[in-house]
Amino acid sequence: MRFRTEARVGLRDVAYGLYERRLASALQRAGAPVPKHVGVILDGNRRWARATGQRNVTDGHQRGADKIADLLAWCDEAGVELVTLWLLSTDNLSRPAAELEPLLRIIEAVVTDLAQPQNRWTLNVVGALDLLPDSSGRILKEAAAGTAGRPGVEVNVAIGYGGRREIADAVRSMLQAHAAAGATLEEVAEFLDVEHIAEHLYTRGQPDPDLVIRTSGEQRLGGFLLWQSAHSEFYFCEAYWPDFRRVDFLRALRAYAARQRRFGT
Repeated sequence: MRFRTEARVGLRDVAYGLYERRLASALQRAGAPVPKHVGVILDGNRRWARATGQRNVTDGHQRGADKIADLLAWCDEAGVELVTLWLLSTDNLSRPAAELEPLLRIIEAVVTDLAQPQNRWTLNVVGALDLLPDSSGRILKEAAAGTAGRPGVEVNVAIGYGGRREIADAVRSMLQAHAAAGATLEEVAEFLDVEHIAEHLYTRGQPDPDLVIRTSGEQRLGGFLLWQSAHSEFYFCEAYWPDFRRVDFLRALRAYAARQRRFGT
């Protein structure tokens, strides 16, 4: 019985490998458009842990963290230029300390690992870092600071991130900047527009996401890049994040290539 099970798993892996190579070749032959900026909601770590009988949800978070380097390698290979990864929301910060503290250690470790010299990625930490413990904020900032100018994909690591909080912070930052320059509230209201707010977002200066992927079967943004995703394409994958495979990523690219982007028109 065990031999038969292993044989079935082996055949399934071979079939997936063949399908993956065929899908990648088809996208390349077709000259399919590639999204420049991909946002990814890495969802389902805790449910994966429960579904696979792990000891606690921290095992799911660790397995999910181990998957991130694979995703960035796939993005590099596909020609994606910018990736935004949602690792920790502002809502997650209210979780019990028994779960939150190990999760923060995992996030610190994965960002530190991604920042190692052998990797190609430029890291930006985005979010309300003032909501994190001082030590966590310092570790994340120091790790990202040493990656500037690398040749691979640029990576926004969204930690302590919430879309509503980002917009509120952007408006606050804009008002403070103009107040410091001596402008009155009436003068600010006179020229307030979308572009002025966008200049103060965490992702200022970057293109909006072309494609947003969410794993685990949930079909909602949950506050991810609320401002920036107004014209994004969305792809919802049933797999929990720790089970997300290259073939799932290629399917997302195929779905994106098949869509006719209208940008609200």
